[in-house]
Amino acid sequence: MIKVDFSNSQIEQEIKKFDKNKVKAVHQMIEQKTGVGNDFLGWVDYPEDFDKTEYLKMKKVAQNLQKEIDVLLVVSIGGSYLGARAANEMINGLFPTNKVKLIFVGNTISSTYTQQVFEYLKDKEFGIVNISKSGTTTEPGIAFRVYEKQLIDLKGKEIAKKRIIAVTDKAKGALKQLATAEGYETFTIPDDIGGRFSVFSPVGLFPLLVCGIDTDAMFAGAKQAMKDLKNEQNSAYDYAVARYILNTQKGYKCETLVAYELQMQMFTEWWKQLFGESEGKDGVGLFPTSCIFSTDLHSLGQFIQEGTKNVLFETIIDIKKPNLDLNVPKTQADLDGLNYLTTKTFHQINQTALLGVIDAHANEGKVPNIILEFDKMDAEMFGYAAYWFMKACAMSGYLLGINPFNQPGVEVYKTNMFKLLKKPGF
Repeated sequence: MIKVDFSNSQIEQEIKKFDKNKVKAVHQMIEQKTGVGNDFLGWVDYPEDFDKTEYLKMKKVAQNLQKEIDVLLVVSIGGSYLGARAANEMINGLFPTNKVKLIFVGNTISSTYTQQVFEYLKDKEFGIVNISKSGTTTEPGIAFRVYEKQLIDLKGKEIAKKRIIAVTDKAKGALKQLATAEGYETFTIPDDIGGRFSVFSPVGLFPLLVCGIDTDAMFAGAKQAMKDLKNEQNSAYDYAVARYILNTQKGYKCETLVAYELQMQMFTEWWKQLFGESEGKDGVGLFPTSCIFSTDLHSLGQFIQEGTKNVLFETIIDIKKPNLDLNVPKTQADLDGLNYLTTKTFHQINQTALLGVIDAHANEGKVPNIILEFDKMDAEMFGYAAYWFMKACAMSGYLLGINPFNQPGVEVYKTNMFKLLKKPGF
């Protein structure tokens, strides 16, 4: 479901000549869970080995909640937030027609955003899913306090109890304690899956079930990716090798993931966290950035075309079949001179722009381009693509000789913030 084209990468031959034994060794580390950080490799088999009983229970709870609410507040941050939002927007688009709207909170400390959501909810029927392993992370923790109180004040404790769900540790932590004490339904974050690899777990599944995503199709896509990537020679590893060569042998410091569909923007944000947090440590790794074309062609396109060289390369997501399409209307006067486009659909024009940009950036601008062809933008495609990138990310990290599954640097800002806020113990 993903076809990789390296013809504009400038390193096609180097990819073919890359040490296959090295790739095979890393592949075995991933599959056999023997590499550093292996206690967080639960995602590798999860699309087949997930808890089917819990999944059925999630479906039932989600269906009951759908009947009562118009909005589901998803209280989470990082990978516990980006996966679900990426899936929702990629599959449903930016103006979804499903009954329950997802609003994401707890991913920012912005007072304005938090208060605006509070005002918006005053005349809405809403529920809350609080997603946190510990329940003590600052951003989602203080947000949950605000909206839990609002729901209780508006609806009373009994109704609030039915509308608040906790996705957390199976046995310990502040959120688990709170959910038990208050009688909130809980679902489990697997011990061996980190946040940025968790979209197929209850972390991503529950909010997606509530907003009507076909999660069975998501799992079908992920299972197909598992099958396609089971051997050491596959497209995800080829992509990882290409990134490694461009970074360590050619000196590129940044990778820009480019999409031509606005509903893919949060997917690129999920990708940025996946690779940025997994690779950016021990003084190595590519800096992941993203663009939405043709929008950003009118800003960053100038830099990519003619700016500092050997800084960034582009990876293009080429969607072959859009969810929707329309024709350009014809006008009699043709004052804007655009009647010549009336025989084309918007997607055909978008595809032509994509080809023109690749030609300009790769051939004239001398910027390496890797093209990833996606068949479509539905639940099955999301499941396939998410698993595909996770597998590529694991390979990338191990090729760099680092642990792809920890994030020690994230703790530094937290410690500094706690000191400044005079948190007890800091």
